[in-house]
Amino acid sequence: MKNIQLIIKSKIALLLLLWATACTELKDESFDRIIASQFTPASGDVASLVGAAYTNWRDVLQQWNGLFRTQEVSGDQLVMPARPNGWVDGGVYRRIHDHKWTADDDIAVNNWNRSYAGIANCNRIIYQIESGSIPFTDGKEAVIAELKVLRASYYYVLCDIFGNVPIITQFDVPAGFLPEQSTRKQVFEFIVKDITDNLPLLSDKNDPTTYGRFNKWAAHTLLAKMYLNAEVFTGTAAWDKCIEHCNAVINSGAGYALEATQKEVFKTNNESSKEIIFAIPFDIKYVTDWNGFSIHMETLQPANQATYNLLNTPWGGICAIPQFINSFDKNDERLTSNWIQGPQFSAGGTPLNCTLGAFAGKPLSYINELPGVDQSEEIHGFRLGKFEIEKGTTVNLSNDWPLLRYADVLMMKAESLLRSGKADEAATLVTTVRQRNFKANPTKATVTGADLMKGSAYDYGLRNTTTSTQEGGADIKYGRFLDELGWEFAQEGRRRQDLIRFGVFTTKSWLSHKPNGAYRSLLPIPRPELNKNSNLKQNDGY
Repeated sequence: MKNIQLIIKSKIALLLLLWATACTELKDESFDRIIASQFTPASGDVASLVGAAYTNWRDVLQQWNGLFRTQEVSGDQLVMPARPNGWVDGGVYRRIHDHKWTADDDIAVNNWNRSYAGIANCNRIIYQIESGSIPFTDGKEAVIAELKVLRASYYYVLCDIFGNVPIITQFDVPAGFLPEQSTRKQVFEFIVKDITDNLPLLSDKNDPTTYGRFNKWAAHTLLAKMYLNAEVFTGTAAWDKCIEHCNAVINSGAGYALEATQKEVFKTNNESSKEIIFAIPFDIKYVTDWNGFSIHMETLQPANQATYNLLNTPWGGICAIPQFINSFDKNDERLTSNWIQGPQFSAGGTPLNCTLGAFAGKPLSYINELPGVDQSEEIHGFRLGKFEIEKGTTVNLSNDWPLLRYADVLMMKAESLLRSGKADEAATLVTTVRQRNFKANPTKATVTGADLMKGSAYDYGLRNTTTSTQEGGADIKYGRFLDELGWEFAQEGRRRQDLIRFGVFTTKSWLSHKPNGAYRSLLPIPRPELNKNSNLKQNDGY
């Protein structure tokens, strides 16, 4: 059981009542609810108050055609190909793979709406606290500071995905309010200032009271993320600032460290992981949305229901792009532990057969081959297995999502050092992250500064049944470091951002994808938003 979820979920209903009654005069005749004017939060209520604004992160990241698919399915590691049972859906997944999305597509509309829903929740609670609707006797400033940093995390998504977006900091806006659009640089500066200004008021604890919340160290990590991408976001690099905030976490003494094995970070009950800095809590007892955290349903074939004794039949879709799998060192334990591959069996050891398409009745064995984005059979493509799939689970998983983790802090510092001309120092950090993945071959864990200066091992080029081209990755500056990011952070909802920073996202080909314009590094402002707000200008190219 996850303590933070018990704390938050047990009082969400109370918060909803507070929101509903905060501006409404009610007679004090109801004894089964708490009237806002009679509620003064105690220290134990704070997690509940701020928790309501944190839950939007679940929708942003995992709900259908949201941030995860935007970051991963548009990149060179994962694809959602047409399957015998469908996965065409009007071509939406192919458009993501091909970089041919439009201003009407889900990934534009959903990322915008869900991120701004999180911002609105933050603004609403801040307003209720500042206006006295939710009275505080102690700790008011710290709670508001935490909400502002949380709000900045939603703006971080918008800055990354859309760039030029409105900055809204008020809840009590007048009727007909149409916010002005800010430039990407202005959004960057707003995020950095809001985090920096409020960070000193955040808790420095790393314990169950701050799990799944922004403490000082999560805020430092988010700032490091901002500065890591500063050159993309603003045109001016800030590697020294990234290192500064990474060092704040590394030297914090707060107990963050690498786990002995990477799988510890992604197991079902991972809330005690010393590697997790900021998690998005999930628990099937409370997260019951059909797509709350359904990655296992989206990747496994129907027969795999017997492998994990799942309560529902998997849908079979998303898988690895073979070119990415081929980039792994065969002795890298992440290759075997994070990717479901080879012959499949029931929980009792019985071999499983395909149930659909041309291979129906034949052994279900996942192979590292894929005809293309527009066609595939059940056997094609290694499946996603980084997050432990609990036996007997529902359509959702109970693993908490490690949005910010210590390995990322080490790798952000390493990349900043590398780009600052300190390749050997960077290599020491990369080696530290690699060591747990080469226990049977420890010498292979070691990389040198010269190694990190090399190009990528990824064999870029079109690879499908109709076309094969050779591009390779030797020309990618610091390509080997990009490979390291791919091997460590695959399936974590971030690949697009890394590819953009290394100049690959809009310049290289993979599987059925070929470059479709540099402007594709940003998504279009959704058409419905343009139609209702005349202050918005569409991003270039769309």
